[in-house]
Amino acid sequence: MITTWDPAATGVLRLPSGRLVRGRGLRRPLPAGDVPAFGLYLLGHEPPPVTWESRWLRWPDFWLPSDRTALEHALREAWTRAEHERVEIACAGGRGRTGTALACLAVLDGVPGHQAVPWVREHYAPRAVETPWQRRFASRFRPRPR
Repeated sequence: MITTWDPAATGVLRLPSGRLVRGRGLRRPLPAGDVPAFGLYLLGHEPPPVTWESRWLRWPDFWLPSDRTALEHALREAWTRAEHERVEIACAGGRGRTGTALACLAVLDGVPGHQAVPWVREHYAPRAVETPWQRRFASRFRPRPR
């Protein structure tokens, strides 16, 4: 059974492959409606527990992920699961780290690296990917071949 997001729901991004992923800021209340089946949380500290399956990656605010290999593995899992499940990627504000991760996810989905940040800004949030080093990280993201 396919249980993905409503494409019109708040924060939902449709990747070129058609997969749907929700980005959000954890400082805001959980949006009404469906909850994720899987959440990838990008914070400098462990997030509060949730009732769905989740993974936490240490990623300090305004910086880059502490473990880039772990990020790639987590993004591959999110991308794979998004084909049939509701996947959410979130940080505190839902723009910098979330936008960077979504740009990397777009690269995994086939968007060229140099187009990933503009693509996420057009399709998710105009101010996504906040810092110059986050923009550089996303544009240079090259996943290892599987």
